[in-house]
Amino acid sequence: MAEVVVTAVLPVLFEKLTYAALKSIARYKGINADIKKLHRSLTRIQDVLADASRKEISSQAVKQWLNDLQHLAYDIDDVLDDLATESMEREFTCESESSSSKVRKLIPSCCMNFPKSTKMLEKLDSINARLQDLLKEKADLGLSVIEEPKPRNNNNNRRFQSSVVDPSRIVGRKAEKEALVQQLLQEDEPFHQKFGIVPIVGMGGVGKTTLAILMYDDQRVKDHFELKGWVCISDDFDIFGRTKDIFKDLGGGSKLEDFNKLQEALRDHVRGKRFLLVLDDVWCESYTDWETLVTPLCACAHGSKIIITTRKDQLVKHLECDPQKQQLQSLSQEDALSLLALHALGESNFDLHLLLKPLAKAIVKNCGGLPLALIALGRSLRTKKDEVELSYHELSAPLKQVFAYCSLFPKDFMFDKEELVLLWMAEGFLHQSTQSHSTEERLGREYFEELLSRSFFQYAPNNESLFVMHDLMNDLATHVAGEFFVRLNIEEKDIEEEMLEKYHHMSFVREEYVPYKKFEAFKRAKSLRTFLATSVGVVYGWQKFYLSNNIMVDLLTKLPLLRVLSLSNFQITEVPESIGTLRHLRYLNLSQTGIKDLPENISNLYNLETLILFGCCSLAKLPNNFIKLKNLRHLDIRETLCLDQLPLGICELKSLQTLSRIIIGGSNGFEITKLKDFENLCGEVSIVGLEKVQNATDASVANFSQKRLSKLEVVWSHMWDSSRNEMLEKEVLNELKPRNDKLMQLKIRSYGGSEFPKWVGDPLFIHLQHVSLSGCKRCTSLPPLAQLQSLKELFIAHLDKVTAVGMEVLGTCRAFPSLEILSFVGMHGWEKWLINNGEDVFPCLKQLVIKYCPKLVEVTLDKIRSLDVLKLTDCDCRVLRRLVEVASSVTKLKIESISGLNDVVWRGVIDHLRAVEYLSIFFCNEIRYLWESEAVARKVLVNLRGLSVSECYNLVSLGEIEYDEDRNLQIASLRRLTIFMCNNMERCSCTDSIENLKVGDCSSITSISLPIAGGGGLKSIEIWGSLESLPDNELPNLTSLKRLRLEIGRLKKPISEWGSQSFPTSLVDLTLYGDGMMSSCSQFSNVLPSSLTSLRLVDFEKLESFSMGLQHLQILYFANCPNLHKLSHPQHLTNSLQHLYFYKCPNMKDLPEQLLSSLLSLRIQYNCPNLKERCSKGGSYWPLISHIPDLDIYNPDSIVMGSNLHFLLEITSMANLIFETIQTRTANPNRVKIVKPALKRFAAMQACEVQSEPSKRHITSIALGHGPGPAPSPS
Repeated sequence: MAEVVVTAVLPVLFEKLTYAALKSIARYKGINADIKKLHRSLTRIQDVLADASRKEISSQAVKQWLNDLQHLAYDIDDVLDDLATESMEREFTCESESSSSKVRKLIPSCCMNFPKSTKMLEKLDSINARLQDLLKEKADLGLSVIEEPKPRNNNNNRRFQSSVVDPSRIVGRKAEKEALVQQLLQEDEPFHQKFGIVPIVGMGGVGKTTLAILMYDDQRVKDHFELKGWVCISDDFDIFGRTKDIFKDLGGGSKLEDFNKLQEALRDHVRGKRFLLVLDDVWCESYTDWETLVTPLCACAHGSKIIITTRKDQLVKHLECDPQKQQLQSLSQEDALSLLALHALGESNFDLHLLLKPLAKAIVKNCGGLPLALIALGRSLRTKKDEVELSYHELSAPLKQVFAYCSLFPKDFMFDKEELVLLWMAEGFLHQSTQSHSTEERLGREYFEELLSRSFFQYAPNNESLFVMHDLMNDLATHVAGEFFVRLNIEEKDIEEEMLEKYHHMSFVREEYVPYKKFEAFKRAKSLRTFLATSVGVVYGWQKFYLSNNIMVDLLTKLPLLRVLSLSNFQITEVPESIGTLRHLRYLNLSQTGIKDLPENISNLYNLETLILFGCCSLAKLPNNFIKLKNLRHLDIRETLCLDQLPLGICELKSLQTLSRIIIGGSNGFEITKLKDFENLCGEVSIVGLEKVQNATDASVANFSQKRLSKLEVVWSHMWDSSRNEMLEKEVLNELKPRNDKLMQLKIRSYGGSEFPKWVGDPLFIHLQHVSLSGCKRCTSLPPLAQLQSLKELFIAHLDKVTAVGMEVLGTCRAFPSLEILSFVGMHGWEKWLINNGEDVFPCLKQLVIKYCPKLVEVTLDKIRSLDVLKLTDCDCRVLRRLVEVASSVTKLKIESISGLNDVVWRGVIDHLRAVEYLSIFFCNEIRYLWESEAVARKVLVNLRGLSVSECYNLVSLGEIEYDEDRNLQIASLRRLTIFMCNNMERCSCTDSIENLKVGDCSSITSISLPIAGGGGLKSIEIWGSLESLPDNELPNLTSLKRLRLEIGRLKKPISEWGSQSFPTSLVDLTLYGDGMMSSCSQFSNVLPSSLTSLRLVDFEKLESFSMGLQHLQILYFANCPNLHKLSHPQHLTNSLQHLYFYKCPNMKDLPEQLLSSLLSLRIQYNCPNLKERCSKGGSYWPLISHIPDLDIYNPDSIVMGSNLHFLLEITSMANLIFETIQTRTANPNRVKIVKPALKRFAAMQACEVQSEPSKRHITSIALGHGPGPAPSPS
């Protein structure tokens, strides 16, 4: 890290010391002399840093001296930041007083009255004293001023890279070699292109050169080419020298010293000959230099080839090759083990060395399949430079600094480019000189691209918008980060307390429950600048993470130097006032949390640059004094639906580059003309309330054509009344045309014109990948979108006047060449889909969704060979029949409310479902049988793994003919079976292949047969409704069963009579519903298996007490147990309970205190008055439970919106919910009661359907509860 101190940190400090504002406040605070002394001492230290950098490798004392200097540099920066912040505070106070005072017009006294700061003097005295100590130590260490050595070329030895290897020492790469050899032997270049390029791209040490040698030495390659040459380019791209090397290696001379004559000689030498040239280790990124180098080679014969090995993909992109397709991946685990064994043991595997095998596997995992690292470790030698570390040492100091910061990311963490740049900016790593015309963000993107091109970063698998670091790179970042960074992984429990004061940057991996004790020791980490939450893998919207409230309230106040605070995705509802004291804070991320507002004093964070509130669905207002945040550059308020206006004064924040949601107001609100002032606006923008724009000129003034937008959403009101002006809206939309070279996503909602402007669908939008047109009810046709070459996802909804979709959308060329997802929703006037496509339409389509299009009957599509997912809702059966005929590759089929779908039609459909793996059928009431017989089912549903049938009220049986009375379903591939609300269905059997069985609210099914001996692979059973008998004697035989949910209230044989071993020992999750007779757990405690980790008891109306006798139990849940009053815990048992829930338990009042300390979640919900009183703030249990991350004490005045209720589009007030563009099927829309069997349906499918006409329904109350079926899961 020494070089980082030399060339990255100190120059920034020197520039800050020259700022006029700093000098001014230092002068008035009487500390000018101390600042000058600080400057002189730093200069003297800077003079010896070059010598220290050279000596730190061999001297531990010098390395420690540099570490001490680095810590001191952090402290100096904090002091300078304090002074700069105070200067800003004074400046704002001056402006405020000046504007309100008519007397002090010229020089407000607040600008002249700077009291001397004793505390600041003490800090500066301490810093200067430490600097003097370091200056004294430098003499003892023998550090002196030396002339800066010229940069050395570390790669000179690469020039002599041999093109000869021993094939017996190479493992793997056969497939890669064969594919590339075939590429060499093919002559498929255009005739005008004399030679082809075969790039091999990858990180250092992955084996690029070795693979090139294998190809070079292949006999077929030798026979194919007349001339062969191998030249190592390295990072010194001397065109004359490399041309000389190429000429010599291709069999020419080497004595020519004139460049022109050399090029002519090379041209004459290759004229008419087919050559193979390997350019190894190419670092050059200049296309011009490349053109100069290869121009003489164009005289060759057709079919010549140049192999390039490189870590940098920029040149490969210039050459119109896809670097991702040419990326050389790491070795497989099997090949990596073989290579390690070869160099460690001289054998092909570790089979004869079983004691070494676990260690070998660990080495392979840590090396990440990199051959160079495996060879080095296998030989246990240090004779060869590690290419990964070499790559790091070649980085500039700023790049080393930002790379070391990435040590905060756990392995497999997927990160966003723009978010990482903002983090670097907040930490001060992107400091720009005052003379620079570039922005910090642009510099950060350049740094990122440089690290990406050098393979320090890689594209994330299956997600082209995110990035990852290879495990080896992650290890390198952790190594070079040193004692300044700490990452808390999930498995880490303790932190070395003596290190706490040294840490400046900390990250932690999100867990479902983050307790306070994990961070309690960090109260002593007074120098901490970074408090960053990260995740391993993808975070999905349905996932919930809970953070102890004590972290927000107690810990953050002890960390006054924080610059980065990220607590995204946690279930946080309040932000404490103390956050306003974090005066150094630059980056605050509270996205995807449950906060309703922000404290007003957040406006005191004068340094704040980035505020991320994305996905805060309950956020209703921003602080009034937002104008004070003069340095704010990025405000992300996407998906904040409750936020209906922007704060006053936001137009004064001229530095804003990100304002992701712009809410156009009335006369006193935000005007669209104000956007002209945001000259740097870029990224993602959503403009809401465009119906308030009074003339198109205002939209023109906003100047959208000059803004660098990647995503644009324009939204008019859902209300369609006489105030809507069709012509005006078209003119406004026309004026909002964005730049066509940046846009990747376009959404247009509730637009009132009859047609779209010509720019919508313009092929010049070459990067446009996602288009959404919804609620544009007056449009009579779709824009011509088919020629958007990059379009991957198209969503069309509620264009009610569109009656036909046909060739006008397609254009004349190949249509939708990249489209993968196509959705039509709520197209109530749509009747015909007329496309005679052949092979030229939808060549890449993977998912097709058509919902609520009841008039669509004519579909003329031909083959859609790539389609994988098909979803149809509220459509005609003719649409279904046509689509399954033309899309035989579909593996996931979901149909719902298909009119005319009777047994006869369905038989014609099922014949085309051979590829289907998952089949879901909802609300198709004309179907009586799914198939004629078992034989038919086995013949056509050969790949079926999951079958779900719901609310098909006339369904009698799955098969019309049942050969086997006890086992009528014998589809061997089937793993998941769900039958729900099929009231005429009388029988259900579970065969040996089933792993997951769910049967609910089927009133005629009173018994269920289970698999014969062993239970196959049955892992989960859920049965509720009318069950009267269950073969309890067969349950113990289900040796794979882990989860069981049963409604037992109607069982003829009570559970208390089942016997002591009625459940399998594999069972860990048990939920029981509706036993109205049991009063004590002792009546069935002998039945419960000791293996249980989760137990839920629902509707046990007479249950009075429960004893915690299960030693492994982690989750305990009681619902609707009105007589429960006692919960006890035997003293001799260890406490394993982590989650405790009560719902409608009015008599429950006492909790065993020994249980509370280990809880991660405690929920007291609805009608538990005694517990609510004792567990609320100020209650007797509060000191024992305030640390719990997930603490939910029922509040009847609030409504918690769960992820299943995402369909509520607008919430106007807590007392009055408005359903907009929603139609309910309930008899009384003014009162909606949601019970569990209907919850899923209400939230996701039939209870609420998006309809064309916006009918506002005023809901006076919503009850979330449980009916005769299972209660909502608490976990």
